[in-house]
Amino acid sequence: MERKILWAPWRGEYVSGKKEAGCIFCPPEISLPDEERLILYRDDKVLVIMNKFPYNTGHLLIAPRRHVAELEDLTEEELLNIMKMSQEAVKILKKVLKPDGFNIGFNLGKIAGAGYPDHIHLQLVPRWEGDINFLAVLDEVRVISQHLITLYRELFPYFQSIKI
Repeated sequence: MERKILWAPWRGEYVSGKKEAGCIFCPPEISLPDEERLILYRDDKVLVIMNKFPYNTGHLLIAPRRHVAELEDLTEEELLNIMKMSQEAVKILKKVLKPDGFNIGFNLGKIAGAGYPDHIHLQLVPRWEGDINFLAVLDEVRVISQHLITLYRELFPYFQSIKI
């Protein structure tokens, strides 16, 4: 039987466990360009960043600007801004990607799956009917249909028009 290979070399960084130095949600003011960091939006209260290792096309992370780990430590204003931004992000993703639904939530703590447990963030994952197929079931492989930078450039103008 011939062995088939699905190449995904960009996943090597994730699999090897290498992470960016510091917190991805606390980017220094002078560093890599927002496009390279996949930052779609930032103001003084909230940040929207594309997941570099997405579960699905359009997987976004929404975080408070303040470095805080616990849900109960967020201020009312931070909670409100995260939820307002998630509402705006859903509108944008519905318009651009036309998903059938969304998974939205927080992974609180490393054991719950938080890749960055020291900085709370909301996961927003677009879903399509049939987006989970035999690859995910048999080999834990997911197919992402669009390159991250291509999608970033498509989404970026919409996020720049947001006023919270």
